[in-house]
Amino acid sequence: MDPVESWNRDLAGWDVPQELLADGAEPSHRFDAGLCNRQTDEGMGTETPSRRRAREALPDGGTVLDVGCGAGAASLSLARTAATVRLPGAPAAVRVVGVDRQEDMLAAFAGRAERVGLPHAEIHGGWPDVASAAPVADVVVCHHVLYYVGSLAPFVLALTGHASRRVVVEMPAEHPMAWLRPLWQRLHGLERPTRPTVDDALGALRQLGLSVELERWSTPSSWRHDDDQFIGHIRRRLCLPAHREGEVRELLLGLGLPSGDRQMATLWWSPPRAASAT
Repeated sequence: MDPVESWNRDLAGWDVPQELLADGAEPSHRFDAGLCNRQTDEGMGTETPSRRRAREALPDGGTVLDVGCGAGAASLSLARTAATVRLPGAPAAVRVVGVDRQEDMLAAFAGRAERVGLPHAEIHGGWPDVASAAPVADVVVCHHVLYYVGSLAPFVLALTGHASRRVVVEMPAEHPMAWLRPLWQRLHGLERPTRPTVDDALGALRQLGLSVELERWSTPSSWRHDDDQFIGHIRRRLCLPAHREGEVRELLLGLGLPSGDRQMATLWWSPPRAASAT
């Protein structure tokens, strides 16, 4: 099967049956803005391959488009030093544009950009539906989003069409909820898929004609059993109502959190027009 079609088919296997959203369960696709805010603050000063690949393609005073921006971890970190240290000869502040379907995420993004003194703009909506409202930027970043993209080609081609220099995608090596397979089986009698993975993403992106590079890396997990925001996040992902949060905590204690470092990947590529000019 075509790698792009395989990605779409395999990812559809992660869809949540509608009957699981009854009995007071909250939307499983919604992200917790408070948890995202905290994780962004904790990781803002950490150098990663994703940030390095974006920064090396970003000119002084350049622009960044952050698709699925959350609280801004992918983009605001690229310009934090330039925005806060105003020394003679220092790079100009980078202008950032955040796109997200959640208004509370955009509010977090805008607030953080204000605090570090970066010119910024926000676009509310899902990508690529709102792509026509987004500017072309020097670098387009998209972190921890691809496993939620069921129609890969239009999403990725819109990212590429909005980058003048580089696109940088960050994603876990496998689906972020893959480690919860035993709980899906226990709670719902539901088998979760084993694919797609980052290797499937790589094959699909190359099938689309993109010259994609891949770097694998790892990072310490920040998940903790005593973290109420984390427990709430997992409870929503498991399509359970709020009154079952204590049960989720006990089940996670029995299951154990993923041991060792979290396996990550950075994929990056230049748009065809930029690649042909080099």
